[in-house]
Amino acid sequence: MGSANERDTATRDELRDELRDVEEELELLRAQAHSLRNLLGQRDAGPMDMAENAAQVTAAEEQEALIEVLEARRETLQRKLAGG
Repeated sequence: MGSANERDTATRDELRDELRDVEEELELLRAQAHSLRNLLGQRDAGPMDMAENAAQVTAAEEQEALIEVLEARRETLQRKLAGG
């Protein structure tokens, strides 16, 4: 079994890896949510029935909710890496 210092290093490496993954996912989700919102805001995109419009609004809201969860996770990881 490794020393406490080796375990701390492994844990910090794992935290950094998870933080990187969270940041990549945030970037992707933000782009997707932005794309959905732009699509909804375009009047020249053609006719959109109410059900399709509602589905896209719901999808954008779900992505934004997930973004909030991931932002909270990112803040937690950053605090842990900062030692607090």
